[in-house]
Amino acid sequence: MPTSLVDWIEDFFQDREQLREKMAVLEASNMLQNIRLQKMQALERENMRLRELLGSSFRLQERVQVAELLTVDLDPFSQQVVIDKGKNYGVYVGQPVLDAKGVMGQVTETSPLSSRVVLLTDPSHSIPIQINRNGLRAVVTGRGLGEKLQMDFLPHNADIRVGDLLVTSGLGGRFPVGYPVGEVIAVDFPQGKAFADIKVEPAANLATSREVMLVLPGEKIQAEPVAIEEPEASENAVEEPQEEQVNGDNS
Repeated sequence: MPTSLVDWIEDFFQDREQLREKMAVLEASNMLQNIRLQKMQALERENMRLRELLGSSFRLQERVQVAELLTVDLDPFSQQVVIDKGKNYGVYVGQPVLDAKGVMGQVTETSPLSSRVVLLTDPSHSIPIQINRNGLRAVVTGRGLGEKLQMDFLPHNADIRVGDLLVTSGLGGRFPVGYPVGEVIAVDFPQGKAFADIKVEPAANLATSREVMLVLPGEKIQAEPVAIEEPEASENAVEEPQEEQVNGDNS
């Protein structure tokens, strides 16, 4: 009995040790599978974002170049990012930058392999827009991190409503006509002030987009007529003088 008891105890502890080893192997395998799954899900999300970008560029019929974000400025008073395309890829100062939803900003600095982009929310950035519903022109300005865009210099009698879509007007020589800029979310007419107080939600996903589109100068892509929802608007956009983009005002 003593010998059998000793053997049983030894076998018991050996079995426990083997069980621990098997559990450790299973846990490591499970962690590896989870990492692979997360990586696969991340790649799927990236593919979805890229498909959105390509679909957006086709609808707008623009020739574009896809770039990725390298860094994001954390300064609340400087809303800028750095992308992985520069002069070697034909990127130029003033070049429009979009995501799948709308305008993100424009290029302000270039180096051979990267470029700096100022976002719509940067306080130094303004963009000429028009109300899609009635063509009324105005200017939208950034207000910094966490703030909505501000629509400037519209009098109290201006025809503007909550829900109005704002698009680029094409003035200033940077952005062709018709790019989505944002949606009006609040309209206030303060007493004693000459202009309305209008808040705008950006159309682009400024805080989450990792892939962006750089709009290339030149003629638009030839597309099937069925893909063009508003042929007249597309034809007008083609007539915008692309050469002015390089030397235009930084609006």
